[in-house]
Amino acid sequence: MDLLNPYNLQVVTFIVLNCILAISIYITLATGQLSLGHAGFMSIGAYTASILSKQADLPLLFALLIGGLVAGVIALLIGAPTLKLHGLYLAIATLGFGEVVRVIFINLEITNGALGITGLRSIGNSLYDQLKAVGLEAQTFGLSVLQVKALLTLLTLLVIFALVLFFTLRLLKSRIGRAFEAIKADETAAKAMGLQVAYYKLLAFVIGAVLAGFCGGLFAHITTTITPDDFNYHRVVEILSFAVIGGSEVVWGPLFGALVLTALPELLRAVAEYKMFFYGAIMVLVMAFRPHGLIGADTFARLFRKKRTPAQQAKEGM
Repeated sequence: MDLLNPYNLQVVTFIVLNCILAISIYITLATGQLSLGHAGFMSIGAYTASILSKQADLPLLFALLIGGLVAGVIALLIGAPTLKLHGLYLAIATLGFGEVVRVIFINLEITNGALGITGLRSIGNSLYDQLKAVGLEAQTFGLSVLQVKALLTLLTLLVIFALVLFFTLRLLKSRIGRAFEAIKADETAAKAMGLQVAYYKLLAFVIGAVLAGFCGGLFAHITTTITPDDFNYHRVVEILSFAVIGGSEVVWGPLFGALVLTALPELLRAVAEYKMFFYGAIMVLVMAFRPHGLIGADTFARLFRKKRTPAQQAKEGM
């Protein structure tokens, strides 16, 4: 079963993980905030979950949830002063935050400095142990142990992604989502209408940080090794590229960006080391010909617009 090759399953797993990460940047951008701190929040979630699962021997699920919550608390603390900034000033402040976090992790003993944390319990191993506990093994399904572990990891990520997407779509249709949209359209007008702009901007910032922190924990327990360099400037550009290339008007835009940008290096493995050059070139082309991203609010309307028959056109012309 070549489709169930562990390598192929891992590629799809990282696509799904990046899709969740894309939703986290989309929620922050939904209020018009350009934050470059998601790599920093991702690293906080990754290191917190790793330390809790490895050194405190906490169950993996609790470690992941606490990692996301800690990232959210940090976002709450830095959000109040930084969210008074706008545009590029906010981008620079949050970019600086991410670098400060990375340097702190390099110099902490508990994070093992620049060498990072290795030998983490993988999600696949944890799930396979539970499967064996109920009497099911890889041979039961006619697959190898590696295939079952990779498949269990992918299915878990798909379930998490479905829940996060459902929550996001419900959020966007709620009163909070309409407030986000109003603030993004015109912050001054939203304030004049009585919206608590600072509250909603902070809420979007914290939700995005919690998701990014949770993704960091998932990333750590899929790769089983993390170092501070996993969350450097390249990671910042990669996360932002999901929204810039895919589009930030609708949630499907960053998801499309994550899908393309994660799959592209695998399709072009011969030039994988030039991934960042491709990102830059694609970003320039998109900015030149499609400045709002490849997927916009009007994309689906154009795709599903019914073609008018000659009779309808004649009737409209009367």
